[in-house]
Amino acid sequence: MIGHRVTRSHLLDAFLAIVVGAVVLAAAATDPGTTAVDHALIVLGSAALAFHRSAPRGVLAVATAAGTAHVLHAEPGSLAALPVLGAAHTAARVGHRGPAAAASGIFLMAYAVTGPGTQEAVERTALLLGWFLCAVVTGLADRNWQAYLRQTEERAVQAERTREEVARRRAGEERLRIARELHDSLTHSISIVKLQAGVAVHLARKRGEEVPPALLAIQEASGEAMRELRATLEVLRTDEPAGTPGQLVERARAAGLAVELTVTGDARPLDGAVDRAAYRIVQEALTNAARHAGPAQVTVRLDYGETELTIGVDDDGSADPGRPPVPGTGLTGMRERVTALGGTLTTGPRAEGGFSVRARLPLGERGDQGPRSARSAQSAAVAGESA
Repeated sequence: MIGHRVTRSHLLDAFLAIVVGAVVLAAAATDPGTTAVDHALIVLGSAALAFHRSAPRGVLAVATAAGTAHVLHAEPGSLAALPVLGAAHTAARVGHRGPAAAASGIFLMAYAVTGPGTQEAVERTALLLGWFLCAVVTGLADRNWQAYLRQTEERAVQAERTREEVARRRAGEERLRIARELHDSLTHSISIVKLQAGVAVHLARKRGEEVPPALLAIQEASGEAMRELRATLEVLRTDEPAGTPGQLVERARAAGLAVELTVTGDARPLDGAVDRAAYRIVQEALTNAARHAGPAQVTVRLDYGETELTIGVDDDGSADPGRPPVPGTGLTGMRERVTALGGTLTTGPRAEGGFSVRARLPLGERGDQGPRSARSAQSAAVAGESA
């Protein structure tokens, strides 16, 4: 796209030079005093305009020298000033006001001394003086307008960046507030339940009595609730993944879940949002499998395609195809993350038994690839080879 714009600009500059040269040459053709040398000077001064973007001062010098020599040699009409006018305008447009004014003065002096009569020379020079003033002033006005547009664009970009930063800060503050509320309201109560259950189990065993199964279940459930609450609070306090999908699989294996990880395609760094979503999807799917699948075999697949990342988590647990589960907070959160990235999520019991999670996350052309994403891809690939 940039190359296309540059090529179009070069073509427009060349077309401008050709048009100016053709007009001046046509005017010079009606002057009997014009020679081949004058034609060459006209062509040189007009052709220089094609390079006004890359070398405005050089173009101004060439056009002024060629135009002045043409005026002194052939005493042409007012149209001979067009190349110098164009060069003075473009020089003033990029901020070279002094050189543009000096070149205009040199050309006007040469034009004044070649006039056939004093009155006519003054009139024609005054007319050209107005042209040159307009050329310099419009160049400065265009420069100021372009600067104003750039400042407006920068302010708009800064305002958008500020809004995004404010939104992220407010989201972070809200997460911290929720984390504090959960900690204050739940942690104490669950700790008391766990402590009381632990004391009751200890006393029962000390007296040599059989510990009631319900009491053991309460003790185990309260401990699990505390661990899950701590994990939830950690997620709320920071939205960054605390590891990689490969590390999630390793932790699940250490906890007793039979998990296999398979990575296909070109495992590569991902955009931060996609990386976080992939981590959370695998995390939630493994958590659900550990809670509901029972002693099942779980398979995690990461497929890196050209335009999308496909995540699949399947288990052969006890899920019944005839009784689909009601989506809870975990599945709803997964769907929200995938939808926000423009992807698709499919969840539900499998026909052959067990539960399946399928997520497709578009990758696109992204350039914001942090070191965490690189570690994620590398760790996932290593874990896939060892699985």
